[in-house]
Amino acid sequence: MKSNGIAQNKKTFFLPVLFFMLLLSETFFGQAAVSKLKITPLADDFYIYTTYKDLDGTVFPSNSMYVVSDKGVILIDTPWDESEFQPLLDSIYKRHNKPVIFCIATHFHDDRTAGFEYYKKKGIPTYSSKLTYDLCQKNGNVQAEHYFEKDTVFNIGNKKFETYYAGAGHTQDNIVIWFGKQKILYGGCLIKSTENESLGNIADADLNAWEGTMRKLIKKYPKPHYVIPGHFGWESNKAMQHTLNLLTKK
Repeated sequence: MKSNGIAQNKKTFFLPVLFFMLLLSETFFGQAAVSKLKITPLADDFYIYTTYKDLDGTVFPSNSMYVVSDKGVILIDTPWDESEFQPLLDSIYKRHNKPVIFCIATHFHDDRTAGFEYYKKKGIPTYSSKLTYDLCQKNGNVQAEHYFEKDTVFNIGNKKFETYYAGAGHTQDNIVIWFGKQKILYGGCLIKSTENESLGNIADADLNAWEGTMRKLIKKYPKPHYVIPGHFGWESNKAMQHTLNLLTKK
């Protein structure tokens, strides 16, 4: 009976320890997988930042970009998880000793615009197209502080870029951003990664217009060095043609 008592005590002690270890590992690895910020150099002064959001148990990556100018940092699209709004600013300042001085979104979905209000409160000017501005209002998303009504060229410090609206696709308002000197095309969610085997979220898409939009885009920017899609891998510069291929076999 005494030996059974000792065995019972060991079992009683072991179970809480095991439970604690499992809880700790779940917490640690869960946090490691969700709400993290990844910054990857693209070219001189150009960086892709990827944030992650848990959507019904699936961790989903979102690509955005920032550009370092001699006056400050240009932010193209915001994180969509509020836990990364400030860490992104902190990481940028730590790396480059420069603040973010400009933020622009490429369409109205919250994976592009979620940080607008936070960044406005930080004194960062926020921009979108007028169509994006109106769709944000219609859908209850945060609007930019400023908007532009046609394709626009921005000169910020020593960096120059243009916005271009080729037509509807992933959404009615999706624009792209082109850095002509570096031949970098930031496509956002209008362009699908070569890793994608489908068009993804098409809840607000115009599937009839998207193909024509892509053909127009390919004609305007036929030889980009880099093409940055809104989600998943961005290493291939063939993403525009891949998107067109997905559309023509839909």
